[in-house]
Amino acid sequence: MVDMVAGKGSSSTVALGRGSVFFYGVGHMLNDITAACWFTYLLVFMTDIGLSPRNAAIVMLSGQIADGFTTIFAGELIDRFGHFKVWHAGGSILVAISFSSVFGGCVPCIIFGNESTWLQTIGYSFFAAVFNVGWAATQVSHMSMVNCITLNSTSRVVLTSCRNAFSMVANLSLYAVAFLVFHIWPSKTTDEVENQYRWIAYSSIFIGCCFVVVFHIGTKEPRLKEDFHGEHGYQKIAWTYWFKKVLYYQVALVYVFTRLITNVSQAFLAFYVINDLRMVQSSKALIPAMIYICSFIVSILLQELTWTGQRLKVFFSVGGVLWILCGSAIFFMPSNTKKMMYLLSLVIGIANALITVTGVSMQSYLVGEDVKGCAFVYGSLSFLEKMSCGFALWALESYQNTSQPLKECNPIYSCFSVSRYGFGLVPAICAVAGVVVTCTMKLERPRLRPLKVPLLQ
Repeated sequence: MVDMVAGKGSSSTVALGRGSVFFYGVGHMLNDITAACWFTYLLVFMTDIGLSPRNAAIVMLSGQIADGFTTIFAGELIDRFGHFKVWHAGGSILVAISFSSVFGGCVPCIIFGNESTWLQTIGYSFFAAVFNVGWAATQVSHMSMVNCITLNSTSRVVLTSCRNAFSMVANLSLYAVAFLVFHIWPSKTTDEVENQYRWIAYSSIFIGCCFVVVFHIGTKEPRLKEDFHGEHGYQKIAWTYWFKKVLYYQVALVYVFTRLITNVSQAFLAFYVINDLRMVQSSKALIPAMIYICSFIVSILLQELTWTGQRLKVFFSVGGVLWILCGSAIFFMPSNTKKMMYLLSLVIGIANALITVTGVSMQSYLVGEDVKGCAFVYGSLSFLEKMSCGFALWALESYQNTSQPLKECNPIYSCFSVSRYGFGLVPAICAVAGVVVTCTMKLERPRLRPLKVPLLQ
């Protein structure tokens, strides 16, 4: 078993080994693979089985609201009581059970023998909320562990980078399964559609749970908080402390914009390639897979860099500019140039890797050595991100059925559908805002050890 506990004294600033980084990195695989399925296929699945876009948006929003409130409460409770792995295990169990219920069919409809729209909406919304409660508990516990595993700044970045690299693996696993399902078992009826997504969901849960087991076997509960409390009288930081720091608001905005870019674009990608570009059904898996393959490669390359605050800002800005260009191209792309989407998917993959790795790593710079308040930071920022994404997706999806009929569009000229706004315009605007905020940040600060060691030592 690899001990990821940061040692006492100067050992807490020593760079972590490859084994420690690996076992930490796989701990979020279940969350990542189910989240990829959630944002890519939930709205498509709901509308395909007969729910109206507005009701499908309600299901998505209920989950995001539950997720948002759970993150902030989980952050406070973890800061108070610790036990990261207990929270992680409990959240993972909830994720596995509820996710299978969302895509496995309407449970209340089966119980009451009623297939009414309102009962379907209530049933799916309930399990969507439970799924996101578990997801949030797992996310906050796993993310906040970074700052209690080590005080070494470069190791904190590499842990985040490794986590994001395995996030790419999770996404690729999902899209590989989805591609096989869509390609081998085409659907013509509602029952066949449900069976498609049921296979995708169950496969995702199985893959994710295998990695959860690896994470819990290979890691121990971090002790850095207890070490600081015992040796230096280090007390828990009040949540009001963070609200006095300008950097907290800057990092919060950047993180929210980052998640809006990735989540909103992911949610409308399937609608865009099928309805707007009129591509084949398997493209719902092929295009996202290309994005994540490129993101995975870039994330691996980022692990070989040493990091400073200035470098984080530069790399985030480059990713933001790439998204501005991609979003503009997506918004105006006519259906007769749909082959360009394959090239754009590669650029989007690069942009996603750059903004995700750097955007999340900025949170570690915010926390610094204040490890007794790290869970609240991750919890509160996740709350803002979940609520923002939830209402953005709800607003866009609610108007999905009122957009201009796409079949009447001339293939030479693009129709400005809701999918184009969600996949192109909204991410581009968020990228502009994120770059502007990043340019105002001051990330350089005194640290315990210079950032001169390789990311994977």
